[in-house]
Amino acid sequence: MEIGVKIRKMRELRNLTQDFMAKGLGITQETYSRLETGQTKINMKRIEDIAKILDVDPLTLMNFDENFVFNNCSQNQAGKIVNNYTTLATEERNFYLERISTLEKEIQQLKKSKV
Repeated sequence: MEIGVKIRKMRELRNLTQDFMAKGLGITQETYSRLETGQTKINMKRIEDIAKILDVDPLTLMNFDENFVFNNCSQNQAGKIVNNYTTLATEERNFYLERISTLEKEIQQLKKSKV
C-alpha cells in the first residue's frame, strides 16, 4: 500500500479532514490532497510532520495495516462496531478545547449585550 493511501486511511480513522491536516502542515488543502493521492512525493520530514499531527510514530504510519486496525475492533452490546484503536490526536483535541472556550466567551458576551 502506498504511503499516501496509508496516510489517508489513518487520517480518516482519526476523523480528521484534509483541511485540518493541511493547516497543521502549513500547506493548502489541494497540496495536501496531492500527497494522499500520490501526485506529490513525500519525503521523510513530511512523513514525520504528518505522523505528529496524527499523534503516531512515523514508523507506525509507514507500516500502517488496515487489517490490523479492523482486527482490533470489537462489537459493543448494541451490536455496533467500536474501534479500539483510534483516539483524537492531541492537536485536534487542543483545537476543539480552544474552540469551545472561544464559543463560551462569545455566548457570555451575547448574554451581556442582550440585558
